[in-house]
Amino acid sequence: YRLIETDIRTAELAKHACNAFLALKISFANGLARICERTQADVTMVADIMGSDPRIGRDFLDAGLGYGGYCFPKDLAAFERLAGDLGYEFPLLGEVARINDEAVDTAFEKVRETVWNLDDKRVVLLGLAFKPGTDDVRFSPALNLARRLISAGARVVGYDPQAGGNAKGDLPELEIAPDPYEAAAGAHCLVLCTEWEEFRSIDVAKLKESMAYPVVVDGRNFFDPQIMVGAGFSYYPMGRPPMVPQETGR
Repeated sequence: YRLIETDIRTAELAKHACNAFLALKISFANGLARICERTQADVTMVADIMGSDPRIGRDFLDAGLGYGGYCFPKDLAAFERLAGDLGYEFPLLGEVARINDEAVDTAFEKVRETVWNLDDKRVVLLGLAFKPGTDDVRFSPALNLARRLISAGARVVGYDPQAGGNAKGDLPELEIAPDPYEAAAGAHCLVLCTEWEEFRSIDVAKLKESMAYPVVVDGRNFFDPQIMVGAGFSYYPMGRPPMVPQETGR
C-alpha cells in the first residue's frame, strides 16, 4: 500500500467505495455460481480463469454463502443511502445486497432438497462466525441460514472454534456442540458455513460414521469433492456440479 494524501470527503467516499466494490466482487461470484449451476460449469475454475487476468484479480471472487460482518453490510447500505440523499439512484448497490441474501436462500434450498422434509431433521452447521479467525457473528451468513432452517422446523446444531458462545447468545434456539463429530451425531445434513483452517484436518470417515445420512452442502466450496465422495458423502457445493457415491445412487 502507498500513502495517498487527500481531502476528508474523498477519503470518506473512498472507504465506502472500497468495501462496496469488494462486496460487489463477492456477489458477482455468487451470481455467476447460479449460472454455473444451470450449465454444469464449475464456478471455482471460472473464477480462477478470471482471476488470472491482472485487471481483475482472484481475491474476493469466491462463491459461497456471501459476505457478513459489520463493515460490508454497513458501508454498502450507507453508500447507497448517501447516493440517494444526493439525488443519484445507484441500483447496482442494492443488487449486490440482494444477491448476497440470495446466496443463503440457495444454500437453504440445497439443504431442503437433500433432506426432502426439514421438520425435526438434524442439520449441522460447521462454522458460525462470519469469517474464519474471529468470534464475530454480526450479519453472519451461517446464523441467517440457521434462522431459516429453524423456522422450517429443523433442529440446528452448530460448531465453531471461537464463535459458539456469541452465536448462542444471538440465536438461543441454536444448539452448540463441543466438536464437529458430536455436532454431526445423528445428523441428516451437514453444511460447511465458515472455512476455518482446522476443518481441513477433519477425519471425514469418522464424520460420516457419526451422521444418520452422509450429506454435505459445502457453502464455501471448501472440501475436496473427490475426498468427500470417496468417503461416502453425497456432496453438494455452490456453483459446481454435485457429486454422489456411485453405489448409493443418491
